[in-house]
Amino acid sequence: MLKIGCHLSVSKGFLHMGKEALSIGANTFQFFTRNPRGGKAKAIDERDAFALRDLAKENNFTTFLAHAPYTLNACSADQRVREFALEIMENDLKRMEYLPNSFYNFHPGSHINQGVEVGINHIVNMLNTLLNIEQTTIVLLETMAGKGTEIGGTFEELKQILDGVILSEKMGVCLDTCHIYDAGYDVVNDLEGVLGEFDKIIGLDKLYAIHLNDSKNPFNSRKDRHEKIGEGFIGLEAITKIINHPKLRNLPFFLETPNELSGYAKEISLLKGLYKE
Repeated sequence: MLKIGCHLSVSKGFLHMGKEALSIGANTFQFFTRNPRGGKAKAIDERDAFALRDLAKENNFTTFLAHAPYTLNACSADQRVREFALEIMENDLKRMEYLPNSFYNFHPGSHINQGVEVGINHIVNMLNTLLNIEQTTIVLLETMAGKGTEIGGTFEELKQILDGVILSEKMGVCLDTCHIYDAGYDVVNDLEGVLGEFDKIIGLDKLYAIHLNDSKNPFNSRKDRHEKIGEGFIGLEAITKIINHPKLRNLPFFLETPNELSGYAKEISLLKGLYKE
């Protein structure tokens, strides 16, 4: 069974997202934990969270994926911005326990000319401050396109972060197909080579989820602009190989393509038809 979902708005509550996912043929979904361009979070209704958990169990949902706000920059040169990132993630990880055993994904951030090593140290320090043995949430570093002073555009940078985290069992990676293609990892012509490199540097056991996106820009462009499935430079043939690859096919895939709900429904139907059971 293809584990597939898309990004949904949490504004109407957890149960509403679950019902929306079912309506478009999804068996999971991703959501922002709070305003993606700010820091404000909607209060969690415990009954709503429990209702989603019941719905998910009844319908064999796979793992949910929460996404940190874009404003979170754990490696900023500004100490207050780093403190804000710590406060946001600390609160998010507490809130995530209403949906036990989920994933929490975040962008490593931009070092703003401090240098990669300094930036990575900031990220590691934050994670070592926050992570605790009791949490059920696995925190995922997202692969990035490598634009500007962004950290996470190479597997080596993600490995450095993972190696510095004490509670390594609470960490993993979310691979974004658009991002790594834009960063110079050729999933179109050399998927085996890319996965082999990931396995050698990070380890495929650390790959927990995939953001399945086409790219508006060509290979190695470092632009990070998502496109609808089959309409970008990655293309439907390569995406079909990704969802069916023996080392990837059992992972959850999350669409972040530029779509409304009806567009996601069409993409999910298309991908299910291309998935080899």
